[in-house]
Amino acid sequence: MMVGRAYLDLAQAGIDDSPLSAAVAARDNDVLRMVRRALRERDIMLAYQPVMRAGGGSVPAFYEGLVRILDKTGRIIPARDFVHAVEATELGRMIDCVALELGLSALEEEPTLRLSINMSARSVGYPYWMQTLNHGLGRDPTMGERLILEITESSAMLMPDLVTVFMKDLQHRGIAFALDDFGAGFTSFRYLREFFFDIIKIDGQFIGGIARNPDNQVLTAALISIAQHFDMFTIAENVEAAEDAAFVQAAGIDCVQGYFYGAPSVTPPWKHPARGTKRTA
Repeated sequence: MMVGRAYLDLAQAGIDDSPLSAAVAARDNDVLRMVRRALRERDIMLAYQPVMRAGGGSVPAFYEGLVRILDKTGRIIPARDFVHAVEATELGRMIDCVALELGLSALEEEPTLRLSINMSARSVGYPYWMQTLNHGLGRDPTMGERLILEITESSAMLMPDLVTVFMKDLQHRGIAFALDDFGAGFTSFRYLREFFFDIIKIDGQFIGGIARNPDNQVLTAALISIAQHFDMFTIAENVEAAEDAAFVQAAGIDCVQGYFYGAPSVTPPWKHPARGTKRTA
């Protein structure tokens, strides 16, 4: 927790007062206050969702650690409800730092765990983020081989040249990279070739209901083919039905993720608390 105090100091100082567009200011100001309070009170956690190998096996290939915050009433708030407001602000960078810190702590606590953590390309080069990574790997350098960093397609394309250099540097330390929401944005194939992502996660909008949607079947097949051409591991997101799971497996997907296989849980699945039940989020 070396840099945790710095996060709280920044939150209390109100350093997140970055200008927001006038169209979303009123709504986002409430969200910013909620996130700022959660950071100040350390009401932030990861919810763990399994990523399974297609075609069988009960042991997850890895887990994705999804950021959650608690509001002042104790409700668990998923990232989709606040990330739009914080993505371009200092709070967004702080969220990325705390998520990485929590992920590294989980990797240190459970030596058999492989875990993916989301980050924005805007956090590339952010000093506290790199300090958090270096501090964690300094305690156990082998954690890098079990860490996957997920960057969304739209985020990566904000600064592709910087992301490319960043990835090459950290891949030398054993860290893998996943391109999240593949197909949702407008990736230049020139950059896709140069990025050298290890994993491609096909956006859930193409996967949900795919067994009954011929258009999405064609698009998903094309995305799988592109990933395979560049020797990238493929994951289908948002798998929620048995027929969709069967279809993507037959299409050649490597791994699957979604509620059909398991909901995100804020209780680490590798722990077995004596009392209480798992909370999904």
